[in-house]
Amino acid sequence: MRRGSIVRITIYGVIAGTIASLAAVLIPWLPTSASEEMDRIEFTFWFTTVICIGIFAIVMAAIAYSVLKFRAADDDERDGPPVHGHTGLEIIWTAIPTVLVTAISVVSAVVLAKNDDAGKNPLRIAVTAQQFAWKFEYPDKTTSGSLVLPVGRAVKLTLHSLDVIHSFWVPEFGQKSDAVPGIETTLVITPTRIGSYSLVCTELCGLGHATMRAQVQVVEATDYQAFLKRAASGDGAPAAADDGAAVYTAAGCGGCHAFEPAGTDAAVGPSLDEIDSGGKPLDAYILESIVDPNAVLAPGYQGDVMPNTYDKSLTEGQIDALVQYLSDGQGGN
Repeated sequence: MRRGSIVRITIYGVIAGTIASLAAVLIPWLPTSASEEMDRIEFTFWFTTVICIGIFAIVMAAIAYSVLKFRAADDDERDGPPVHGHTGLEIIWTAIPTVLVTAISVVSAVVLAKNDDAGKNPLRIAVTAQQFAWKFEYPDKTTSGSLVLPVGRAVKLTLHSLDVIHSFWVPEFGQKSDAVPGIETTLVITPTRIGSYSLVCTELCGLGHATMRAQVQVVEATDYQAFLKRAASGDGAPAAADDGAAVYTAAGCGGCHAFEPAGTDAAVGPSLDEIDSGGKPLDAYILESIVDPNAVLAPGYQGDVMPNTYDKSLTEGQIDALVQYLSDGQGGN
């Protein structure tokens, strides 16, 4: 190959590599990292991206050179000269991708192993998913509808589902895992940035799937301990037994129902602003609708949409508080 041809191929490769590099760097493909696990995932991403940019540059340079150098005239319909292959070249283009794919596999395996290692003394938090809400239980048995984590400490989440498959994902933490009925799955997170984040369900779990979200707070260790004390005493606990409004929020009722006192306007299920009890005592009707939602269906709504697990995920006191809250919201009706 002539020196001029090598120069042209190199120029084409530099141009292609520059374009690909700008697309990789200037576009924010990943959320800002807020955990050690996400840092490792980002490293794997960029390690793979750099390899891909190199391959892209070489391939595009070869294509551009071939198109410009060997293109036939418009009226030339002859077959090209027969090519029988080049054994050395074939060995090279097989060996190099093999090495690169192996490197990516090794890096990925190491990152997966490290991201699954919670260390000797992780903070253990039980996560319960159900249509369409999250509940978190801390080591002292305190429960909450929001997740609070201390910065800099490894946290091992154990995931459970009461109904269908859900999926736990906080984009800034990188880690993701399904919550599967009858199976306990785990997820390790080591937060590195104080702040507020959103937990989303990424497994289509029903009509209220898009509203199945929860707040995640990463705080200093002292603030985390203060949160546990407040939650244990019922002062500010998101799901205190005597706080119907907090239970309504923590149980995810607002994801499906409109209720003016709570400021929700969803239309997956019937509005709770004017409940028609059909002649039954209102409190008894509301209680029945919570623990056995298929017993009486509101006109125009189908069964088996509202979860029938609230008698398991909520305590008797929380259910009573929720019934009272919804009853009071009827304006005395």
